[in-house]
Amino acid sequence: MDDLIGMVKGFAPGIATALGGPLAGMAVTALSKQLGVEDEVNAVMKAITNDPEAEAKIKQLEHDKFKAILADKANAREREMAVVSSEYAPLINKIVTPALALGVTGLSFVLFAVLMFVEVKPEAKDILIYILGVLSAAVTQILSYYFGSSIGSKDKDEQLKSVVR
Repeated sequence: MDDLIGMVKGFAPGIATALGGPLAGMAVTALSKQLGVEDEVNAVMKAITNDPEAEAKIKQLEHDKFKAILADKANAREREMAVVSSEYAPLINKIVTPALALGVTGLSFVLFAVLMFVEVKPEAKDILIYILGVLSAAVTQILSYYFGSSIGSKDKDEQLKSVVR
């Protein structure tokens, strides 16, 4: 697998990352389908070595994956805007997403305060820290959804959108 990662990482770093993680099997399957070979690491490596168009095909696969990710994010935000601006949507549909976002964010701050200012039993402290870790990850996703993950990410999204067009 390391040899395959080495072959791919120069021109498709996203796929190389997937090959090095828990999604390696899915990545090999996607590569084999894109290259039209058996669903095996050796077959994919042989195709990359022997097919002069393999690099372009793999770049296209990575491009398609990024395009799908951008479309997914756009669909979520468009759905949110459609629900909020619809005169026919019930009030609960309009406020449930922001209410959950505010609730999770508020609960995270409350748990931070509890851990900082309240004496907590040692056996309960570990559980609170675990819950706070989960909530912190959720708050990161909430902030990313509502405000974008960063200016650099916004710039990258614009670059990807221009490539997709």
